[in-house]
Amino acid sequence: MIFKDKAGEAGNIADEPSELDEALANYRLSVHAWSEAAFSRPRTADAPVAPRRVWRIALGLALSCVLVAGGASAGLWEHHQQEMRSTAARVAEQQHQQVRLVAQQRDQRARQEDEDLLAKVDTDVSREVPVAMEPLAQLMAEDETP
Repeated sequence: MIFKDKAGEAGNIADEPSELDEALANYRLSVHAWSEAAFSRPRTADAPVAPRRVWRIALGLALSCVLVAGGASAGLWEHHQQEMRSTAARVAEQQHQQVRLVAQQRDQRARQEDEDLLAKVDTDVSREVPVAMEPLAQLMAEDETP
């Protein structure tokens, strides 16, 4: 029977507005008032940026600048290395041509000396008269001409 007594008391409590109902109603009214005030105030597109966000943006820009500078310097370095390689190849080719030219000149001198030596040998071997009798041979050659 205790339950019925409590239920009867609870029924009486539900019929009368209680402090809890008043508190909830006041809370509901204050939430609605706050919402109306928040939605009716003028809004601006330029909301202040938080300091952390500013630092993050600055850091991102700085890192992107470093990446761009690094890429550009790497490209310049590669171009410089390629120029150095092509210059070295040209110098090596010029040196090779000079060595070839010197070798050709040396071969040409050696051939000329050989030809001169062979011509001397040919003149020495092809004489018709000995050296001692050469003046007489010249006299005879003069007599034969008309």
